[in-house]
Amino acid sequence: MTVYQVDLEKTQAFLFGLFKRTASEQAVGWLEDKLQQIRAAASGKDLYLAFSAAPRFTGKITLALQAADLERAEILRTGFNPSGWTTDQTARTLMLLATPHQDREAYLNRLDQLFSTAEMGELVALYGSLPLLPYPEAHRGRAAEGIRSNMGNVFDAIALGNPYPAGYLEEGAWNQLVLKTVFVGKPLYKIYGLEKRSNPTLARILSDYAHERWAAGRPVTPELWQPVGPFLNKGLIQDIKKLFAHPDRIQQEAAALACAQSSFLEARQLLEEHPVLKNEIETGKLNWKNIGIKSLTQTNKTFIPHDT
Repeated sequence: MTVYQVDLEKTQAFLFGLFKRTASEQAVGWLEDKLQQIRAAASGKDLYLAFSAAPRFTGKITLALQAADLERAEILRTGFNPSGWTTDQTARTLMLLATPHQDREAYLNRLDQLFSTAEMGELVALYGSLPLLPYPEAHRGRAAEGIRSNMGNVFDAIALGNPYPAGYLEEGAWNQLVLKTVFVGKPLYKIYGLEKRSNPTLARILSDYAHERWAAGRPVTPELWQPVGPFLNKGLIQDIKKLFAHPDRIQQEAAALACAQSSFLEARQLLEEHPVLKNEIETGKLNWKNIGIKSLTQTNKTFIPHDT
C-alpha cells in the first residue's frame, strides 16, 4: 500500500491559517502558547491537558473555507478535505502535528494514551487527523477501531471524506467500512476511494445484504450498487434486472450506472435496452454522486421523527 507522508511544516502552517481566520484573537493566542509548550515538552502532559481543554478556549466554530483552501488541502495530502472541520478539531490536529515525533515509539505511545481516554469530540479529531500524522502505516488498527464505533460522529470521521482508510485498510476492514456505511444509512458517495477499492468480495457481500433487505420488505439504497457494478456476473446480473423493473426511477438509474461500469456482456446489452439512461450517463448528467445526493434527499423527506 502507498505511504502518504505529508509535509508537517506546511500542513501546520495551512491549518493554523484556517484557524486564525475563523477563531478569536484570544483563541489564537491560547493555541500559539500551547503549541509552543507541546513542541518543547519532554513528556506528553502538556499535550494531554491542552487536547482535553481545547473547546473551552477555541470554541467549536466551523472553519470558513474557500475553494482555494480545498485546492491547497488536496495538494498537501491527496484526498484531504477539511470541510466541516471546527476550530476545536483543527486546534487538536495542530497539537498532534506539533508533538515531537522523532522517537517513533514515544510518539505512538502518546497517541495511544489520547485514544484510550478520549471522549467523542476528541475521537473525531483523532480519527480525522489520521491521514496527516507521522507514521501513517502504524495507524491501521486505530482506523479499524473507528469503523466499529457506535458513535455516529466518530464513525463519520473515519468513514466519510477521510482518505486514510482507502490508502491503508486491509480488504476485510475496508469491506466492513462500506457495509456499515450502508447499514447505518450514510451516503456512500462521501467514502473516499470507493471506486478504487471495490472488490469482488465486497460486491457479493452487498448483494447478499440487498437480498436480506428485500426478503424483509425493506428498501435498499441505490448507492449500494456502485461497488457491485464492476464485478457483475451471471448471478449478480439478476439483481440489476430487478432494479430495472423497479418503479422508482432512481433504482433504474443505479442499475444503468452499474451496467455502465461493467464489461460483462449481458450488462452491456441491458444498458443498450435503456437508451435514455445510457445517454444521461454518457453526457455526465447521471453519475453516482447524483444518485447519492438524490437518495439522501429522499431519505430526509421520508424521515418521520419519533414523538417526544
